[in-house]
Amino acid sequence: MALSIDSLRGVEKRKPNVIIIMSDDQGWGDLSMNGNPNLQTPHIDRIAKNGARFSHFYVSPVCSPTRAELLTGRYHPRAGVYSTSEGGERINLDETTMADVFKEAGYATAAFGKWHNGMQYPYHPNARGFDEFYGFCSGHWGNYFNSLLEHNGQIVQGNGFIIDDLTDKALEFIDNNQNDPFFLYLPYNTPHSPMQVPDKEWASFKDKSLIKLADARTGEEDVVFTRAALALCENIDWNVGRIQNQLKKLKLDRETIVIYLSDNGPNSSRWNGGMKGKKGSTDEGGVKSPFVIQWPGTISSGLEIDQVSGAVDLLPTLADLSGINYSIPKALDGISLKPLLVESNQKWPDRMLFSHWNGKVSVRKGRYVLDDNSKLFDLTTDPEQRVDITSQKPELTKALSMAVVDWKAEVLKDIAIDNRPFPVGHPDYKYTQLPARDAVAHGTIKRSNKYPNSSYFTNWTKNGDYISWNVDVLSEGDYAVAVYYVCPADEIGSTMQLSFEADKLDFKIAKANASGMINQQYDRVERMESYEKDFKPLKAGVIHLKKGAGELILRTTALSKTNALDFRMMMLTRESP
Repeated sequence: MALSIDSLRGVEKRKPNVIIIMSDDQGWGDLSMNGNPNLQTPHIDRIAKNGARFSHFYVSPVCSPTRAELLTGRYHPRAGVYSTSEGGERINLDETTMADVFKEAGYATAAFGKWHNGMQYPYHPNARGFDEFYGFCSGHWGNYFNSLLEHNGQIVQGNGFIIDDLTDKALEFIDNNQNDPFFLYLPYNTPHSPMQVPDKEWASFKDKSLIKLADARTGEEDVVFTRAALALCENIDWNVGRIQNQLKKLKLDRETIVIYLSDNGPNSSRWNGGMKGKKGSTDEGGVKSPFVIQWPGTISSGLEIDQVSGAVDLLPTLADLSGINYSIPKALDGISLKPLLVESNQKWPDRMLFSHWNGKVSVRKGRYVLDDNSKLFDLTTDPEQRVDITSQKPELTKALSMAVVDWKAEVLKDIAIDNRPFPVGHPDYKYTQLPARDAVAHGTIKRSNKYPNSSYFTNWTKNGDYISWNVDVLSEGDYAVAVYYVCPADEIGSTMQLSFEADKLDFKIAKANASGMINQQYDRVERMESYEKDFKPLKAGVIHLKKGAGELILRTTALSKTNALDFRMMMLTRESP
């Protein structure tokens, strides 16, 4: 076999860059390449043309579980993720992430977007292998324009529409790291609601006639919601094009693996190939994701892959493609897809892939799926899950049913056990963000919305009413306290106290910050989630916290008028030691 000049000289070939782009609540059918004539997504479609498209790729039914499976290569209950809010979205600290693997291999690493796997360090992305993080750690965000975001723990003001802003940061990261291998994770947060759409994209869709509509089994379609979702998908596609153009401009396109997928099924009843179910369901419509991957010169263009695969496979696949030797203490549920991508005539294991949410489990094996009601379907002849063939294949039905029983016994055994407090003041990190989402209200205080993510507390109308966090202070020291609040001029004057065991800080709401709901003009559909206000930081002072676990309490000590404040979050910044 002939040796290349580089081989003779002992020059090591540069490892490929890796970019993972993931949308939020985009269905399999929300792409033109999958047959939807209601929108055009040429840049995402081009990834499939330049590389490979997987026709049976599966994720979890909702957001944070998919992210955990992608990052760890393990089913989300194993990683400690059982909810989408209030701490249940956190990846256990003894898990190894994909970013850990790539960082250990010498890659520059960054994540820009919706993290949704833990906020307080060491659950924060900066502690999970990412050198740089820009975005938000919550499950959804209430404002998509000039958003209040964070950069490596510090609260910052975003610039423009959030997806454009995140992409700007990605382009900057690519430019800064063009000479060395990088790992870039771009978890976009659209088309997740609220359906805030920029004027430009909305102008193309607000009066658009839709050719294909939702299957009646998923519920009644809200056409305006669909138009907003598709407009957001076209905005994503435009931003994917910006990334592709940057790679081409820097001559990195042949040195970069690019992946595109979604985190679950569509967040409304809209066209999705006739599949049963949507977001939250373990049926095909809830868990089948678009998945395309390109690496020009290594992965053949136009490759179609039918084998069952999923988000749990990405860690071993990308490490394998990148030539990274890694060791992870815990066994992975995923397997490397590299043989399907770069080798021909490969035998593929007849594996089972499980989908789980809210106690429901489905399992796929080859062409078959056993749904959460123990009904069997042949996805080759019946991709819409309309014909139950349980009676025709009783042995397969029994075998898959027993596999589900065994999987539940092994994987779900500890899912309801969560004694993890919210960490404060990790010695390796300066900032601790404590949002309303993670707090418990006491007295008359009310949450602005039943969905905790991106919510705030209001109706703070009685002395002694308080909110509390179950925390573990990891480092004793002095902490500067900033409270993000709204209080109109005619309500200022209330006094508050922050306390942790014997440590106390008293402060007064002496400065007004009046704000109504912001950017409502971009809501194209009435939202389910909390509306957003322009919350500003009040410098409350410095509190000394001793190390240990307990309740961190913020209470009213003297009420000035009718409502002390609207509270969005608190930032603790360690000043000493």
